[in-house]
Amino acid sequence: MTAIRKYVFHDGKELELGKRTLVMGVLNVTPDSFSDGGKWNTHDKALRHMEEMVKDGADIIDIGAESSRLGFKTMPAQQEIERLMPFLEAVLKECPVPVSVDTFKAETAREAAKAGCHMLNDIWGLQYKEESGKMAEVAAESGLPIVVMHNQEGKAYERDIIETMKDFFRRTIAIADHAGVPRNNLILDPGIGIGFGKTPEGDLTVLRRQQELLTIDGVEYPLLLGTSRKSFIGAALGLPVDERMEATGATCVVGIMKGAGIVRIHDVKPIARMCRMTDAILQAD
Repeated sequence: MTAIRKYVFHDGKELELGKRTLVMGVLNVTPDSFSDGGKWNTHDKALRHMEEMVKDGADIIDIGAESSRLGFKTMPAQQEIERLMPFLEAVLKECPVPVSVDTFKAETAREAAKAGCHMLNDIWGLQYKEESGKMAEVAAESGLPIVVMHNQEGKAYERDIIETMKDFFRRTIAIADHAGVPRNNLILDPGIGIGFGKTPEGDLTVLRRQQELLTIDGVEYPLLLGTSRKSFIGAALGLPVDERMEATGATCVVGIMKGAGIVRIHDVKPIARMCRMTDAILQAD
């Protein structure tokens, strides 16, 4: 099981990592997400989907306003803020569980934190080169826990992939330390996916060796795993994006067995049940 953390937020909501697997439900309000673009991009649809995911077992709702699909073009922060904020404000008013915001732009994260979100989720792990150090500053100012994903440009690795990822996280931790982000607020994400600097084969290797990422230089960190509907599943099984639920569940089970404390998923009801059953087996006498 992952490192133990407990977060108590401004509105009384809590998150406790390490006792059981937490389920993060994905709420994309983008028109162009790789798996569900345009499905939830009205207020009513987004709220209904949030309510459904919470009912089905989501412990966290992760809301994103910009697609990170392969080949996406980065939008200006102001445009992202204008798209995100009406949805975020509406979800925060109604959502009974903590809400995370998926962005790698510091200004978007700052506005989300001001609005009252509970977590940040950064696909560049505090290392977005266009805004050096800025996201870490927001994480320090807000005091919010932040998911820091491994990412890189290109899919080539001159050295062992896990050792390369560990070096990336060492740089992330150093940036966080410099900005004043408590290490207890960092949640690592291996960045599974072709859009995050890995081949399908690399994704499988990272999943198989995921437990090697739980400790960086002797310090344990919680780990979030995001495999939901991703292209490595399609490559392995020849399945389109809308037929990858069961295989996503298999990756979550393996990930939990190798130490993941949070899984980020689209199909909450069936995979939450898989997570609960996996926890029951692992915690049995």
